[in-house]
Amino acid sequence: MTTQRGGDGTEAGPAVVADAATRALAGARPVPFWLDDPEHRPDALPALTGDEECDLLVVGGGYSGLWTALIAKERDPGRDVVLVEAKEIGWAASGRNGGFCDSSLTHGFANGLARWPEEFTTLERLGQRNLDAIEHAVARYGIDCDFERTGEIELATQPHQVAELREAAEQARRLGLDADGCDVGEENVTFLDRDAVRAEVDSPSFLAGLWFRRGVAMLNPARLAWGLKRACVGAGVRIYENTPARQLASDAASVAVRTPYGRVRARQAALGTNAFPSLLRRVRPYIAPVYDYALMTEPLSEEQRASVGWRNRQGLADSANHFHYFRLTSDDRILWGGYDVLYHYGSKIAAEYDQRPETFRKLAGHFFDAFPQLAGLRFTHAWGGVIDTCSRFSPFFGTAHGGRVSYAAGYTGLGVGATRFGAEVMLDLLSGEQTERTQLEFVRSKPLPFPPEPFRWAGIALTQWSLARADARGGRRNLWLKAMDAAGMGFDS
Repeated sequence: MTTQRGGDGTEAGPAVVADAATRALAGARPVPFWLDDPEHRPDALPALTGDEECDLLVVGGGYSGLWTALIAKERDPGRDVVLVEAKEIGWAASGRNGGFCDSSLTHGFANGLARWPEEFTTLERLGQRNLDAIEHAVARYGIDCDFERTGEIELATQPHQVAELREAAEQARRLGLDADGCDVGEENVTFLDRDAVRAEVDSPSFLAGLWFRRGVAMLNPARLAWGLKRACVGAGVRIYENTPARQLASDAASVAVRTPYGRVRARQAALGTNAFPSLLRRVRPYIAPVYDYALMTEPLSEEQRASVGWRNRQGLADSANHFHYFRLTSDDRILWGGYDVLYHYGSKIAAEYDQRPETFRKLAGHFFDAFPQLAGLRFTHAWGGVIDTCSRFSPFFGTAHGGRVSYAAGYTGLGVGATRFGAEVMLDLLSGEQTERTQLEFVRSKPLPFPPEPFRWAGIALTQWSLARADARGGRRNLWLKAMDAAGMGFDS
């Protein structure tokens, strides 16, 4: 643990530092920072009562559903589109995430290259094009979401990670991806040694970094969701909030979804429920809902901001298996999240899991280890929530009910950007078109399903323990992790 100084100039011991970190949480509101925004938060739209008919029904009002509804209207303005959301638009992962909008469709460079080496350059090109399209949509629809294309630095905080980042930089250069003017070569991927990375963001923990300059944007996630809601309504999408979809059935001509006070009959449906139980039972074994947590600081003073640098405002994430992600907001707060990822037996999802004081204390301690010069800074918000993960750490796709229903799920924390690509895939699948997207092995293949309980819980628990052990042993993976790698279960992030 980083040593800090007490008020008399003497070194403060670990217990004193831990107490200081805990005190920094004293005023933290137990709600997501982004959603705690009454000035911009729109009023909820009425729930569905009675029966509706439409061409396309979209289930889920997060990014996945919003992009699907909006792009469906862009492709065919005459298409009648209805979207139903169980609570309010953007209330779940879409409104409370870290605000990293990544071009990667494969949950990062290493995961994508390992799993789809033959089409990795295509996936990177399509991912960059997808991020460009998000940037254009933000401008086109006038979405005020603090969009900043600053890139991201992947950080080494342990010696073995320095060599891993050097190798990743070399791989990027060898691939030389430059389609559509979006290099992933020397110009856009830069290895930073200790001095160079600390010149960007000053922390005694940082040993090296890999700066992906064009592949990531920072944004306000709740305002993006609310802006997409406004764009959908403006395009003619009928949105019903506080309208959970209870049951899905189909006949030869249509799909029907029941809600508490009505029913929607549609020619086609697209499901964007992600971490929440799918209306398609066949999809559920592929998803494990896990809980992720984050803190937000008060705004930094000019002196505090100068002490850390961070002039280029990049998103940051370290390279450990149990990693942290952190970034600046538009008013110079620091969001600090990650590390603990928790699964509850039986894939249980419950509101009480959104708050976990032991994780918040741990995160606060880690924050001041990374930035001892910010001692005394307070946290204003502390929150958590469920996200979906799958065994390959990146989305998967499919159809059901004779091709009248499509779905996308498994984004594993990188859905801010990739959900737009997933929306395009779902619409392609419903149209029956052969497109560059639908021909990808990435789109046509499925991850391995998780086993039933109690093996699911035991396997995830053993994997979490093994990942923590690997972090403590210089990255060396034990037999369990090697077996999971061989089985295609991944667990590399």
